This record gives sequence, C-alpha cells and structure tokens, in this order.
Amino acid sequence: MTTLFEKIIAGEIPSQKLFENDRIIAIKDINPAAPVHILIIPKKVIPNIQSLAEDDLPLVAEIVKVAQQLALDVGIQDNYRLVTNCGVDAGQTIFHLHFHLVGGRKLHGLG
Repeated sequence: MTTLFEKIIAGEIPSQKLFENDRIIAIKDINPAAPVHILIIPKKVIPNIQSLAEDDLPLVAEIVKVAQQLALDVGIQDNYRLVTNCGVDAGQTIFHLHFHLVGGRKLHGLG
C-alpha cells in the first residue's frame, strides 16, 4: 500500500516543500504542533527507525544535516526538537520513516 508520504514524494499530493534533493524531502506539517513544524522524509521507503539497515545510516546523517540547515534557515537553530516515532504506541501513524523538526516556542516534556 502506498503511504501518504510516497504520494507527496511522487507529486500526487501537494505539499509546501522547504527542501528537496535526490534522497530527502522536507515539507511543512499540515497540522503543526508548534510555530515551526517541518517533516523531513527520506525518499527511500523505510517503515520506521527500527527498520533501518546499516547501509541506511548515511541517509540518517544526511537527514540530521538537513535538519540543522532548516533550523538555521527558519531561525530556531538554538532551540528545537528533532524526533521520530517508532510504532503505533509511540504515536507513529504513517509507516514511512520521517523526522519532525519542531520549534519556535518553548517546548515542554521529554527532559
């Protein structure tokens, strides 16, 4: 079954792209949890972080680099959260690995 993110990557569903290259796309979240809420999504279909293979690890490093640049671009480089959910009980609703870059206000919880 094709996920929502696969349809966005294919251009079948419109999105507000903030970054794109051959391996990664970053879009504004349509239901933001904070003033800045960006989804950073690998184009390779990987269900979640637990499903990463060793040869996928450079992709994760690239995602972190993209997150750092996007945080700088939107002015939250000193205060943000980068998170991914793994599994239904952790809040994952789309089973295509993605990271939430969240900031723009004081964030509470998680220590």
